[in-house]
Amino acid sequence: MLAAENRHIELGLSDEQVMDMYYYMVLARKLDERMWLLNRAGKIPFVISCQGQEAAQIGAAFALEKGKDYTCPYYRDMGVVLVMGMTAKDMMLSAFAKAEDPNSGGRQMPGHFGSKKHRILTGSSPVTTQVPHAVGIGLAAKMRGEDVVAYTSFGEGSSNQGDFHEGANFAGVHDLPVIFFCENNKYAISVPLKKQLACESVADRAVGYGFPGVKVDGNDPLEVYKVMKEAVERARKGDGPTLIEAHTYRLVPHSSDDDDSSYRAREEVEEARKNDPILRFRHYLMDTGLLTDEKDEDLQNRIQKEVDEATDYAENAPFPEPETALRYVYGSGEVK
Repeated sequence: MLAAENRHIELGLSDEQVMDMYYYMVLARKLDERMWLLNRAGKIPFVISCQGQEAAQIGAAFALEKGKDYTCPYYRDMGVVLVMGMTAKDMMLSAFAKAEDPNSGGRQMPGHFGSKKHRILTGSSPVTTQVPHAVGIGLAAKMRGEDVVAYTSFGEGSSNQGDFHEGANFAGVHDLPVIFFCENNKYAISVPLKKQLACESVADRAVGYGFPGVKVDGNDPLEVYKVMKEAVERARKGDGPTLIEAHTYRLVPHSSDDDDSSYRAREEVEEARKNDPILRFRHYLMDTGLLTDEKDEDLQNRIQKEVDEATDYAENAPFPEPETALRYVYGSGEVK
């Protein structure tokens, strides 16, 4: 653990960069909170939340190179895709399923991120399918001799799926530049961690595939950045993949359709809120003198305005035209 007063400097991060980290963490949280309000008001159909996992996501994304590296995120990774170039407006257009939704033109559920421009590979609803896709990107990069790292994220429940094990095995055999990033939030929907794994941790599984497995405090974006940066450098040198297990906690139900009170106690959730990653990082920035109450209030207000404007724009944007329903499903023209 680095000294509190200079941890980010020793990691090679500037004051501006860590303030940007805080901005993205707060933006992701406020967007998520707004989506829950919209859902409960009957304006959007579904929310799958990132609350509690922002530090892991933003810390990881800051170690990647925008416009160069590829991300294959999972459905909670709003923080990752915001850092990689997507906007609050993009998130809201997706939530409202509007025609301008950059992910799918209003055709996919929220959380199915995709952007060719930002090198975010489109995800699908079956969990863990993004893992072999990232491995494919890593293989292509190695075959072409390109300096590209493929990042893929997933929950600890997904680490029990065949897609994860096949992808990890292939990446290990071929020394591919892939980072497997597990956001361990302790529950696979309603199934607690102790009923998911017989081994002690997800990171322990890496040894079976011949590459390092690292555990990290997912509530600390600087610690996440540190291990991610090391994994990225390792991948770029041709030393192969890394499995990172970031320990987090999902502060809200699995989705807007879930009643988490049926499988976890309120006391457990409230105890986890004491370790809220945004509050922790705010304290760090206060301790270093980068943030004051006044600066924080200004930032909160700026982000609130950004969220308000994105909401208003998306709510008033047009839905896809009915005649476009089969677009992207069938070919539109003569096959040559």
